[in-house]
Parts: sequence; structure tokens; C-alpha cells
Amino acid sequence: MHEQLTNRFSVVPRHIAIIMDGNGRWAKQHGLPRIEGHRRGVINVESILECASEINLEVLTLFAFSSENWNRPREEVDALMNLLSEFLASKEPLLHKNRVKLRTIGRKHELPERVVAQLEQVESSTAQYPRTLVLALNYGSRVEVVDAARKLIAMVQAGTLDPANLDWDSLSRCLYTSDLPDPDLVIRTSGESRLSNFLLLQAAYAEIYYSPLNWPDFDRKAFAGALESFQKRERRYGMTSEQIAKRPLPA
Repeated sequence: MHEQLTNRFSVVPRHIAIIMDGNGRWAKQHGLPRIEGHRRGVINVESILECASEINLEVLTLFAFSSENWNRPREEVDALMNLLSEFLASKEPLLHKNRVKLRTIGRKHELPERVVAQLEQVESSTAQYPRTLVLALNYGSRVEVVDAARKLIAMVQAGTLDPANLDWDSLSRCLYTSDLPDPDLVIRTSGESRLSNFLLLQAAYAEIYYSPLNWPDFDRKAFAGALESFQKRERRYGMTSEQIAKRPLPA
């Protein structure tokens, strides 16, 4: 029986974002085809969803398919789309059980029609729940900025935005994540130490945690380790430690 994470941590992030890396390396280490690594990675998502529920996490974002992943071999891309379809079909009851709504970010409309239809069905059926699982699909931060710039240009042309008044709040409302809090903690597995075009603007003040484990091996113990590391971080947002110490506690 695994140890529950409930009430174990004094500081719980509102939003954790995970770059689920190392499925292919895991498969190679075990002498299996790459797609088996991705399949094991999908299985591991359920374990991490349970962890998120135990700590009452408000938002969990998973980097599931990047806008650059289309460059992979066609058979691998097709297999990933099939796995996504299987995930949506099999895990919808889990979302209902844990009262979690599904949300996607990225150019969803470029995904296969059947996958888009499934995503929209699950998004609709879970829309009433208080916590959120975000799947970043066909997502890239640079593409997101381009799409935001197009929205801003359209607003200027329509006369609803004065360029002289453009600020971060105006821009952030045009990002895919406009209705989500910025991530407090970004986790990347497989020992790589880069963000790989993931939430680059939103993660400006996020704490970064790199795990040497490949994603299929990133279990609840590893998730707890990331949260333990987060407890020790001092988030200053440009201020000094002394200023942070004097700030009133949130109501």
C-alpha cells in the first residue's frame, strides 16, 4: 500500500507543469520498441493524476505532443495519436471520479479529426469540475506567441486595443493559458535540463525541477521528491529575502 500524500506538504503549488521526457530511452533500456515506452508513459499518467488529486492540486499540465513532434517518423506520430485516443476513452471515468476537467492548449485543430472530436467530448463532459488537467497538444511556446500576436493585431485593427496601452496583462490574455494560473513548478524528467519551447512566458517565475528518471519511472515517490524540493525554494519575484519575510501572509 503506497503512502498517501494528503496533508504531507505545507506548501502546495497551484499549478504544476510536467515535461514527460524519456519514453523512448526507457524503451531502449528495456529492449522494447519506442511505442512501448510511450505506452508505459501513458500508464504512468494515471499514477501522477492520483498524486495530484491527493494534494488537491488546482492545475496539472502535461506536455503531451509538441508542435515539433510532427517531425518524428510517421509511424510513431500515428501511434502517439492512437495512444492519445485510447487515453481519452479509458481515462474519462478517472477524471469524473477525481472531479477534474480536461483542458487543451495548442493548435488542437491541426490534430486528426477523430482525436479533436474526442477531446471536445471529454472537455464538455468534465467542464463543471473545479480542478484541471491540461494537455499541451501540438503545442509550442513560440507558436503560441505567434498566435497571440495575431490576436493583438486583430484587436488593434478593430480599434479595441491602443498599441500604446499594450502591457503584459494585455498579451497574457491572448495566450492559450489566459484562464489559467502560471505554473509554480515545472518538472522535467529523463535528466535533460532545458524547457524545450514549453510555457516559456508563463514559466518566467516558476521553480524548475529536473529528475534523472525517465517518465515511465517517475513514480509517486519521485513526485513527492519534487514537492519536497519545492518546499525549500524561496520565491522572491525580484525582491530580497528580507522583503519576502516581511510580507503579510495570504488571507
